[in-house]
Amino acid sequence: FAILRAGVAEPRGVAVVCGAGINCVGMLPDGRTARFPALGRVSGDWGGGWGLAEEALWYAARAEDGRGAPTALSRTLPAHFGLASVYALVEALHLGHVDHHRRHELAPVLFATADQGDPIARTIVDRQAEEVVAMATVALTRLGLLDEETPVLLGGSVLAARHPRLDDAVRDLLAARAPKAVPRVVTARPVLGAALLGLDHVGAPAAARERVRAHFEQ
Repeated sequence: FAILRAGVAEPRGVAVVCGAGINCVGMLPDGRTARFPALGRVSGDWGGGWGLAEEALWYAARAEDGRGAPTALSRTLPAHFGLASVYALVEALHLGHVDHHRRHELAPVLFATADQGDPIARTIVDRQAEEVVAMATVALTRLGLLDEETPVLLGGSVLAARHPRLDDAVRDLLAARAPKAVPRVVTARPVLGAALLGLDHVGAPAAARERVRAHFEQ
């Protein structure tokens, strides 16, 4: 909700956040909202930086041991940590030689590998675009906004990075499934949106919201 409010002049629209995880919310000025549990695979979610890294590792491991199709990910993922094989990377992650929390570093490697033309990496990136647009389209539909010009804010580290393949695919899919959606990347800090939501709640004048926005957008 903070990303959504940071990117609009009034509390109306849909926001998809794709950072470490993925989530989507929608909001109308009358207080109605649309949202998802966003608890990971158990609630039907897929993707985000963490999920992308795990998916890339899965394909890379199977490519290396012969169970799956060849992919450059079996080379680029371990190389990021100075290792010679996916086996060595999996072992290092399992034994804690590479900190578990560093796994998210593999998401940018995935995007770089996709940019180099690797089919498997491209498939993963394309699936992320599908998930982003599926969430946005459902939220728009729930709020009755699918046939109205509506901002769709894209935030979080993965979307804010503007990876060309992902960014283009999200915009193309939105144009096909929600033609009146107006996608826009939000890079403002979420605290801006949180402050604006607070001011909305207390009925603060427009001048107060303008001062807060000016402060955080410096």
